[in-house]
Amino acid sequence: MTIKRRDFIAGSAGLAGLAGLNSLGIRPSFAQSEPTYKPEEGASLRLLRWTPFVQGDEDAWLANTKKFTEATGVQVRIDKESWEDIRPKAAVAANVGSGPDMVMCWFDDAHQYPDKLIDMTELANYLGDKYGGWYDGVRGYAVRDDKFIAMPLTAIGNAVCYRDSHMKAAGFSEFPNDTAGFLELCKALKAKGTPAGFPHGKAVGDGNNYAHWLLWSHGGKMVDEEGKVTINSPETIAAINYAKELYATFIPGTESWLDINNNRAFLAGQISLTANGVSLYYAAKKDPALAEIAEDLRATNFPVGPVGKSVELHQTSSILLFNHSKYPEAAKAYIKFMMEADQMNAWLEGSSAYCCQPLKAFADNPVWKSDPIHAPYARASETLRPNGYAGPLGYASAGTMADYVLVDMFATAVTGQMSPEDAAADAEKRANRYYRV
Repeated sequence: MTIKRRDFIAGSAGLAGLAGLNSLGIRPSFAQSEPTYKPEEGASLRLLRWTPFVQGDEDAWLANTKKFTEATGVQVRIDKESWEDIRPKAAVAANVGSGPDMVMCWFDDAHQYPDKLIDMTELANYLGDKYGGWYDGVRGYAVRDDKFIAMPLTAIGNAVCYRDSHMKAAGFSEFPNDTAGFLELCKALKAKGTPAGFPHGKAVGDGNNYAHWLLWSHGGKMVDEEGKVTINSPETIAAINYAKELYATFIPGTESWLDINNNRAFLAGQISLTANGVSLYYAAKKDPALAEIAEDLRATNFPVGPVGKSVELHQTSSILLFNHSKYPEAAKAYIKFMMEADQMNAWLEGSSAYCCQPLKAFADNPVWKSDPIHAPYARASETLRPNGYAGPLGYASAGTMADYVLVDMFATAVTGQMSPEDAAADAEKRANRYYRV
């Protein structure tokens, strides 16, 4: 029997997803009826995604996209931009009403222009019911007023990466699990000429991840539960003072670092400790000249601060579908196909633990146990705290992060441009522009 292309989305994608789940021993639920999306006549699509740090991520995504095109006849053009350029490019597309149909956005960007996006609640509910439910953290970034304004895609795990031999040469047999011990390690590394380095520049991923950990680990927060700005607090001042002590141990120049710079410095042997995705490990593994670094590299979660528990931000990405798309049914068919089990499992494995699943059923993917280095990244979707903590996600949280309010607060203080008190007061003033009561 010949399977017509128009029947593909309703039939074979669901069967492929079921087969993929069964191979992992997962029993799907079918409480939500499977939606059917028939691509429009002559449909073609354009997706804007971030430049990968792990080549297998892109390779698997492109292979899955090719499968979709072969089954449906819908061509999908995939463009890439640097991590820092995705946010402004997406905002321009939203505001002018033209450009890519879909974008892999960052964090709560969808909340900056929800009226420009197509509601994907039907599809998201189907996927959630079928694959064990969404992780709360990634779901929160994509939901507004109980509607999915975007499709949760992934949390990109962030972990401390360090040279084991350098740590031991600095006098530490084990990695410190608290912030006090962490500072002492960084001091010792600097004394040995093998310093640490964390971005204080406008790095979408690493800069935000580091800044939020600094704040949260000391009990600070940008806003309270009602969305009132509370950044100017004793806890924040303590976090800034701690950051200043750490910064004094860093390699010079970290105030201008973007997401690529700490990778380059670590692989060049200029630093011995930073925080990064698992991409750092695989960049070292694939280069024979870096075999010593790859063998020596270890990964662990950030140390616990005075707050007494692990609190971390992880890079989070969702797929936006703009309402200016001429082919919304084809786009939803594509997103559905890419989220089904066969494709999602292939992408997770291709990403080599770089991308963490948004749906709980995929936590059993073999990639998480295939290498000990993967362990700190395995629970990124489960453990992430949203950047808008402790208030609601929305325009204000998205705008505050997009404006690098928190990142700049730490950068101006650690470099001596402002006192800790003035930096916190300035962050309060800037945040209040977004969190207007």
